[in-house]
Amino acid sequence: MSSQPLRKVVVVGLDGLEPTIVEAMLARGELPNFARLSGDGPVARVATTAPAQTPVAWSTFATGVDPGGHGVFDFLRRDPATYRIDSGLNHYEQKSPLLPPKAVNQRRGETVWDVLSAAGVSSTILRHPCSYPPDRLRGSLLAGMGVPDLRGGFGTSTYYAVEPGAAGESENVVAIVDDGRSPIATRLIGPRNPRSRADVTADVKLARSPEPGVLTIQSPGEPRELQIREGEWSGWLKIKFKVGPLQSAHGIVRFLLIRRDPTVILYASPANFDPIAPLFPISSPPEYARTLAEDIGRFHTAGFVEDHNGLINERISEEQFLAQCEDAWRERRAMMERELSRFDSGLFYCLFDTPDRVQHMLWRFREPDHPANRGRDANPALAGAIEDHYRRGDEVVGQALDHVDDRTLLIVMSDHGFSSFQRQFHLNSWLQREGLLTLAPGGSGEFLQGIDWEKTRAYAMGLSGLFLNLQGREGRGIVRPDEAESLRRSIAEKLSGARDEERGQVSIHSARPREDVYTGPYVDEAPDVVVDYAPGYRISWSSSMGGVSDGPLHEDNLRKWSGDHCIDPAAVPGVLFMNRPFRREGASLQDLAPTILAALGVEKGKNMKGSPLNP
Repeated sequence: MSSQPLRKVVVVGLDGLEPTIVEAMLARGELPNFARLSGDGPVARVATTAPAQTPVAWSTFATGVDPGGHGVFDFLRRDPATYRIDSGLNHYEQKSPLLPPKAVNQRRGETVWDVLSAAGVSSTILRHPCSYPPDRLRGSLLAGMGVPDLRGGFGTSTYYAVEPGAAGESENVVAIVDDGRSPIATRLIGPRNPRSRADVTADVKLARSPEPGVLTIQSPGEPRELQIREGEWSGWLKIKFKVGPLQSAHGIVRFLLIRRDPTVILYASPANFDPIAPLFPISSPPEYARTLAEDIGRFHTAGFVEDHNGLINERISEEQFLAQCEDAWRERRAMMERELSRFDSGLFYCLFDTPDRVQHMLWRFREPDHPANRGRDANPALAGAIEDHYRRGDEVVGQALDHVDDRTLLIVMSDHGFSSFQRQFHLNSWLQREGLLTLAPGGSGEFLQGIDWEKTRAYAMGLSGLFLNLQGREGRGIVRPDEAESLRRSIAEKLSGARDEERGQVSIHSARPREDVYTGPYVDEAPDVVVDYAPGYRISWSSSMGGVSDGPLHEDNLRKWSGDHCIDPAAVPGVLFMNRPFRREGASLQDLAPTILAALGVEKGKNMKGSPLNP
């Protein structure tokens, strides 16, 4: 890096961009703005984290340390005392029933914007994962992945029909009475009452409009009458849920009218915090979210914007999922343009999550033999949907380049790559077969329930590894502390090189004791053994939630969630582009925070492990 500090650093995050797809599209001339950055050189890789998960990887980007230094190891975590599974991104603490709950960020450590703030340099941070509750900083921050919906979860939708059937994943169902003529009285489901845990609802009516295929939602919200058209996403309905005598929760909801006649079928998005009046602060300063919404319009605030659960539950189609993804792109680009147009110094960061979500849900269309295609009609029009979103990413790069001058460092990057997810490995079933996990009579282990803890030495939950049932840590632990290291190494050795005999392939490249993977003050919170799956494989849906399967150890993944990156990190590096020369060999996510700080003439944080990538 030149001895003259730069004035601005602009970071554009495109979550999950896969280097091999970028390279192929560059070779075909389909990414002109990426080509402006790469020149004639190859696409640089940036080593991701173990595990290669969005919240883990971006937390390392922000802090310059591995997960042992920032404490985020997975989307999920467990309370070892109770074996209760919870979010790995944040949690709520309530010291007294008389006091409101307080959100606590699971990501710790000093971020690049912390260091810049201490040096008097401002930052604008848009939708960085694990930034809820929002960090105080010199500048502005809008929290990203980790912000809950109004019910406190990752995203709970509602499905309305005369015969809605059973609820799917993260879904409420509401049965309606519809004679085909009269207005339908029903309700929107909002937050839970913090004391009774009962659903707080708001009454609405659904009335057919004279125009065919149009329904009007009548409510006390804004607007009072919201017209929605069959097959199209509506605008936002602002609605207030009365939680108590002196407390209300303001939410915003969108609708998809799946069918109007002969009887109504309606889909409602998860209720998001209203950015103009959020239940908990989602930005720093707290009024920043309101200011942003007043300038660009209301926007999704929940950490998971793209409604993948609606597609998983087959309530919405792939085309309707992609239409909602388009809205996500428009929102984020509007935010980015607003901020870049007034950005004159410091750090700017904006994350576009959508490429990751599209690849998770539509990877199967790249592979005709993917098990998730079985029994479903092929749609050749969707075969190029992933590449379409890479082209949208290229447009974002062009938008950023329009705001770059000769004193700006532009970084365009992904946190990890992507791969297929065709087969799942039942890790808890493997532990059971090895005599390390025992179910109580009649137990399934789902959500870590029904396990005989007096006879269990190890168990799995989350996407990245397994835990010992350790004395003094787990509530009913039986593994003595002096046994722990040898047991970790024994399990890791047995898992490494595990084979899927049905396919004749290795399903687990390696498994590693945590002390071989992590350093820092939070290593004790990490999984005891980290499992590096081979491309095409991943931990099973059941084992990730603490379940034990009765069938074979390996099983086809039949879900629409058909691509993934929770595999051997060496197999899914991210991409890295800069508008200035940089060290391409050996670049890792830990190097980005030091690179940003060096560019702005600020010394790196005392705990940061990486090194600047620019000369």
